[in-house]
Amino acid sequence: MVGDNSRDRAGSFASSAETAADNSNNNNEKILLTPITRTGKGQSSEDDDLEKLRSPDELDIDGYDNENEEADSLLRGEPDGAVSAVATSQPAAPPPSNFTTSLLWMVINTLATVGIVFTNKAIFSDPSLKLAQLTFACFHFFITYLTLYTISLPRFAFFVPRRASIRDILPLSIAMSLNVILPNLSLAFSTVTFYQVARILLTPTVALMNYMLYSSTLPKNAIIALIPACLGVGMVSYYDSLPSSDASIKTTTSLGVIFALLGILASSLYTVWIASYHRKLQMSSMQLLFNQAPVSAFLLLYIIPFVDTFPVWTEVPVNRWVMIMMSGGFASLINISQFYIIAQTGPVSSTVVGHVKTCTIVALGWISSGRGVGDKSVLGVFVAIGGIIAYSIVMLKEKAKQAVAAAASQERR
Repeated sequence: MVGDNSRDRAGSFASSAETAADNSNNNNEKILLTPITRTGKGQSSEDDDLEKLRSPDELDIDGYDNENEEADSLLRGEPDGAVSAVATSQPAAPPPSNFTTSLLWMVINTLATVGIVFTNKAIFSDPSLKLAQLTFACFHFFITYLTLYTISLPRFAFFVPRRASIRDILPLSIAMSLNVILPNLSLAFSTVTFYQVARILLTPTVALMNYMLYSSTLPKNAIIALIPACLGVGMVSYYDSLPSSDASIKTTTSLGVIFALLGILASSLYTVWIASYHRKLQMSSMQLLFNQAPVSAFLLLYIIPFVDTFPVWTEVPVNRWVMIMMSGGFASLINISQFYIIAQTGPVSSTVVGHVKTCTIVALGWISSGRGVGDKSVLGVFVAIGGIIAYSIVMLKEKAKQAVAAAASQERR
């Protein structure tokens, strides 16, 4: 991403169902919030460790969150050693804007993330389209590539495109495909509330992967905050999947839970990989996504005929076609607005935007599910969201302490 490389989101992908929410980080669409310490000999610096752990919205990627607030969906850190190489090949970031402009882009990003989740849910509620997931993902990859190609033109110059070999980018493109398809399948077979709350598990899963792979640890208070977040998700999973005698109340199927868990594993692996690819290929997040999207779309074209169940296209209602176009438009808006949010706001603003998106999607999902305020799963929602907000507060404080310590160390030199 152009501009402040330390706030460049890794792996945000605007074509997943979240937002990222989510990801685009991914987020589920958000910046790096997780200072960590490493143990053992020969380990890299703390700055390198900051590349490892990411919050759920970083995968939105697309928002979708995506996230990668993920996303993500979902562009949630430039690698050590790559800053000079990437920064010199990119145009300068846009000049700092006034409060009104920044607020406008945050509102656009929030509305687009919320819009893409509910639009995709409406599309997947059509039985004829529910099982055409790979085709839908392929469409979003194409829209993402088209958006990135447009904003990379000299007229806009959001970033300077760089090419990577197919051999280098292929594993990451496969991971990105799973990062989009599995969460979308979860959305198709579950309620919006469960889908969004389950994405909270991205943060502890990424933390666990980084501990197993890199011996990276979180502060004690952050780990404590993640415990209620996980318990809350478990409560929502249990009560939301119970059958209801009231046909008007929407519930989550067993397939929805399974796809959600598989999607979290895929998104977490993608988040961990994206940091290493930043260092390996010396590319920013937009440059990586610019290479991944067409390769992912091309791969899916070979699999779609054997996996997807196609509707009779001439019988698809006009309103469904409009929704599909709207979904692509929301994905583009998430990618563009995320650029401005990262370039023009700080960690607190980005974190607040991510939590506003999560709370908004959960609240609207609850209203549309037909459940009452007294439903037992509402307690799990509050516990899960409260836990992840507490985690974010802890990590922001840790990051502020690190900044002060780094400044003091610089002065002593």
